[in-house]
Amino acid sequence: MLLTLDLNDPRPLHEQVAGAIRRAIGEGAYAEGDRLPPARDLADALGINANTVLRALRDLRDEGLLEFRRGRGVSVARQADGRAVIVQRARELLEEAKRYGYRRTDLIDIIKELP
Repeated sequence: MLLTLDLNDPRPLHEQVAGAIRRAIGEGAYAEGDRLPPARDLADALGINANTVLRALRDLRDEGLLEFRRGRGVSVARQADGRAVIVQRARELLEEAKRYGYRRTDLIDIIKELP
């Protein structure tokens, strides 16, 4: 799993990690029943604390996207629905727009102008 974090993103790291995992599942990098790498490995790859990754994994478990099994790790419980992926991307786009000084209404106007 290739995950990246934007250190300039004002969202908490655990939300960024959860969003990246949600997106990876939604885009088909992981199917239902697939196991995710251990939290410690993900944390090392991202250069963050393992507890941050565990918090993201717990959030996704609470959403019903992941399941934890003692001795078997974390696996995908179900595929992310398309809406969840779009909502995540919209949040990311809104945050990016805010960094450039655009408001939500400005972004809506830009989207309406698209063909």
